Amino acid sequence: MAPAGFWNVEIKTPLGVRRTMIEFSVVDGQLHGISRGEVEQLTLLDLRQDGNRLVWHQNVTKPMRMVLSFDVTVDGDTMTGTARGGPMSGAKVSGSRAPTRQSS
Repeated sequence: MAPAGFWNVEIKTPLGVRRTMIEFSVVDGQLHGISRGEVEQLTLLDLRQDGNRLVWHQNVTKPMRMVLSFDVTVDGDTMTGTARGGPMSGAKVSGSRAPTRQSS
């Protein structure tokens, strides 16, 4: 099952909860993604799907530069998992499919 569409995602970091809208799309059979966060828009890199598991990286520049590595599981209209990067220990990730397209 492709996670195509818009997802409201929260990442619980030591610096507080960060919220982002992730858009997954399939183009020419390839899964693509964009994260539209509170302060920047990022392309999801090395995005891979294995069954209901998704993994990807993001090159975050704010509030500090780091590469975040995500590993999440999609179950219907919800996702859960972790994000790891820089000095941060594994942060909990949770999300839900957005009912309609939203912009930030």
